[in-house]
Formats: sequence, C-alpha cells, structure tokens
Amino acid sequence: MYRITEISKKEDWEGFLFNSKEKTFLISWNWGEFQKSMGSKVWRLAILNKEELIGEAQVIKVMAKRGGFLLVPHGPVLKSESLSGEILKTILDYLRTIAVKEKTSFIRFSPICQDNKENQKLFKDLGFKEAPLHVHPELTWELDISLPEEEILKKMRKTTRYLIRQAEKNKDIEIIKSENLEALEDFNKIYKETVKRHHFVPFPVDYLEKEITAFKSDGQIVVFLGKHQGQVVSGAIIVFWQGIGFYHHGASWQKYSKTPVSYLLQWEAIKEAKKRGCIIYNFWGIAPENKKNHPWAGLTLFKQGFGGNSKQYLKTQDLPLFFNYRLNYLIETVRRIKRGL
Repeated sequence: MYRITEISKKEDWEGFLFNSKEKTFLISWNWGEFQKSMGSKVWRLAILNKEELIGEAQVIKVMAKRGGFLLVPHGPVLKSESLSGEILKTILDYLRTIAVKEKTSFIRFSPICQDNKENQKLFKDLGFKEAPLHVHPELTWELDISLPEEEILKKMRKTTRYLIRQAEKNKDIEIIKSENLEALEDFNKIYKETVKRHHFVPFPVDYLEKEITAFKSDGQIVVFLGKHQGQVVSGAIIVFWQGIGFYHHGASWQKYSKTPVSYLLQWEAIKEAKKRGCIIYNFWGIAPENKKNHPWAGLTLFKQGFGGNSKQYLKTQDLPLFFNYRLNYLIETVRRIKRGL
C-alpha cells in the first residue's frame, strides 16, 4: 500500500511541508543542505500511498567515533494520517537497505508524534528501544503569537512583562539584528562564556557559520545581539521557517544577569517573527517539571515567563542493527548522567 521514493526538488519538498501542521525546521530543505555542508549524507524520503504524497522524512547519516547511525530528526511529517505501524515499517524497510550500505550500527528516530501509550507501543512492536540520550528537543515550549502584541504581553508572567518595559525605557540597552556572519563573532564570545557556566558541549563556530549560511539564502535566519552600554551581553540565533520562529541558539554574560537585556532581546525576536507572518514562536528545549536540578532549569523559567504551553514529543527511539550498538548505548548513558539530564 505504501512505498518510498526520494525527492530531489526543493519546491516539491517545501511545498508539502507548507501544508503540514506538526513540523520543525529540522525537516526543512535548508537544514538538509546545512547537514550536507557539514559532511553528512542526507536522504529526503517521500512516503506515498499509491501515488499520493502523504509524508516526508529527512534522514541524516551521523558519524561518531563509536560508529555511525541514521537519524530521522523530528519526523516523519505526515499530511493527515496518524503514524501507523505500516507506515513506519515501510520507512524502516527502506532505511535498513541504506544502513547496510552505509555500515551504520543503528537507526534513530526523533519523532514528532505525541508521547502516548499508542505511539510507544508502535515503536516497541517494531523492535525499537528508548534512546539513552536525545539529539533534539523532546519537550519544547511554544507561544501563540497570532494575537496582538499587547495581548501577548498581558499573558506573560508579571515579572517578565515588567522587565521588558524597563528595558525598553533604558537608553543603555540596545538590540541589534543581523543576517551577516560578522555578527557571529560577537555571539561566539558570549556563547563560550555560557558554555563554561552551564557545562554543555558547544557547537563549534564552523557549525554555526554553516547553519547561518544555509538559511541565509532564503532570509530565514537572524542573529540578535543585546548590548548594554555598548557591550554585547546577550545573543540569540533565530530561525524563521514556514510561519514559526525558532529560538535555536542562545547566549548571555553572567555578570550582566541583573540587566534585562535578554528579556528585551526575546521580545524583539518575537516581534520580528510576527512581522514575518509567524503565528508560533518556539523557544526550543526546556527541562521536565520534575527535574528541579536539571541544567536547563533556570533557562526554562526564563522561557516560560513569556507565556505559552509545553509540547511533549515521544522519546527518541533507537533500532539496534548490530552488536556494537551496545557500546553506543553505554557511552550515551554515561554522558546523560554526567550532564544531569
């Protein structure tokens, strides 16, 4: 009933996604181009029901010292059907062939479906197991920005709204935005300081440069920098794609934490998203409610202050193919524990 083919034209790929409700930029054409620029192989799969295109899945070959694997980030994206065992099996049969050819030890799905018993069983019945570490957010925070600006402000936490107003009045605070790579130099300085403070593995500057380059051609990415008395103290890299603004990377300087620069920066990013016709602002990953000591706990409190709702996706799922997957499982389990995730 279902079959898989590959899509080679950007307009065909993006055209289908434009009419899909549940999606993130991780399945966009430009994200695939970015992955290619980083040296990864990419397959863009079309899921057909007879001759009708009903879904898409972007597949990336991830290379690591412990061995390679196939990653399906935030996919598959379906037109209207719920993810079924038959659809998933059809994708898997195709991916197994690629995995053998590419000599990868497992297949990893970062699904964009709801985390419920039905979907958990769907993956488990096909031999999947919950991954020890996620690659992309499984729990996100989204804000409806289709409302007028004043309505969005009213729904914010009182403290957040107050700090935005104070920052707007403060002549020492300036928010600038740029689509040029030169802005990345300033962002990277405070990004490195953020890494030291929160003890996470940073993306190298080459990664950030190529991400900006990939989305820049379509005007889909902006670097926001927040200044206090001329000093860059806060930054964010925002992706604008198909009606959604994504807060993908952020950084701030700890010694300026008492100045509300980051609050105004986010508000300016939200307003920019509205100008671009976005109806959703996605703050990206947040910490689970029951993990008060999670390394993202403080950042989560900051994000939630702008109002919105959480969205929980199914946990990342792994399908082991070869014996050496056990080594990967062990390494990633240790990493998760060390990071306090």
